[in-house]
Amino acid sequence: MRYPRRVTAAAVTCTLLAAALTGCSSDDSAGEVTDIVIGADLAFGSAVDTAYRRALELKVQQLNASGALGNRRLVLQIQDNRSDPTASLRNIGTFADDRSVAAVISGFCGECAVGAAGTVNKQQIPTIALAAADQVSEPVTERRWMFKLGPNTADSAAAMTAELVRSKIAKVAVLYSDDLYGRGGHTAIRAELDKAGVAVSGSTSVKPTATNISQAVGDLVATEPQALLVLVGPEQAGLAAISAKGAAFAGRIYYDAASAGDLFIPRAAAAATNNATMVFTQILAIDDVIATTPAKASRKQWFRDYTSRYGSYSGVASFAADAVELIAGAVNRVGGDRARIRDILETSQIDGLSGPIRITPDNHSGLMPQALTLLVARSGRWRIAS
Repeated sequence: MRYPRRVTAAAVTCTLLAAALTGCSSDDSAGEVTDIVIGADLAFGSAVDTAYRRALELKVQQLNASGALGNRRLVLQIQDNRSDPTASLRNIGTFADDRSVAAVISGFCGECAVGAAGTVNKQQIPTIALAAADQVSEPVTERRWMFKLGPNTADSAAAMTAELVRSKIAKVAVLYSDDLYGRGGHTAIRAELDKAGVAVSGSTSVKPTATNISQAVGDLVATEPQALLVLVGPEQAGLAAISAKGAAFAGRIYYDAASAGDLFIPRAAAAATNNATMVFTQILAIDDVIATTPAKASRKQWFRDYTSRYGSYSGVASFAADAVELIAGAVNRVGGDRARIRDILETSQIDGLSGPIRITPDNHSGLMPQALTLLVARSGRWRIAS
């Protein structure tokens, strides 16, 4: 697909790339263009990975059009993993065997990223995973070549619990997905709730592929909680709200960060989701943010660029764009040298589209807790909570 070469200064200037990471190359001499390939392991049937794919394509196009990489050009190669760890492992192995591939970005499937971690390390290909599960980047001793961009379950749980305490909610029920992310999130939120003295009237898991969760939600509502905490992916988040309304639940609904989807809530779930609270980054409600810093201005411009291209905005798109930005910053310094790209990623610090990102040798999951805020659903879209 050919894209127009219309780009904006806030999104693509060499100055921003320099401020974000390491500085632009001073080599402006004409010469042959070198392609630097980024492999992307995504599930074509996943709504989240569709948003990731769109963001990757847009960000790569913007960076190439900016000239910030000098005589280097980013090329995106995408493989479908069908949310299957075996297919994902095969894709990443193929990328690793191709020496033109400098780095890999993997998508929403946590089991896929974790299953490929051994191959990533053994074949030494720097990989940024966009999956929610903490095990993607932990333990760091076994994930030297694997990094993660996205909210961490401990940070999301802490922010959610703090809001429950502020709202004087004493009893909650927890719905979570039966996968790496959901089980880890359940453990994290239970630990935070215990510390805060918030009682749990019940907790239930649902398969991440389930399309009818009304029985599970109904059972939780029957325990009479004041709030329902929902730790599922975006495709089930709306179902949870609809099911709660169908069970005549009168309490509040709280979503953790992995539930984030599009800016506009699907019409079928909009009424049921109204006044629900979600822990996420500002980017999903960036219209409510005043551009008082260059980073905020850049986020607003990215939001406009993505929305102009695709018609709406997906909250997760910023994670994919930040992954490309991190890799591009390393490529700008060392070209396609995988080992040196890994070393640069491990000490990266940027104010990204998602928020502040700090990666260290002891922490390969870069999104800082300060990136998270509270959003509230109003009239079918997400807003910054007042």
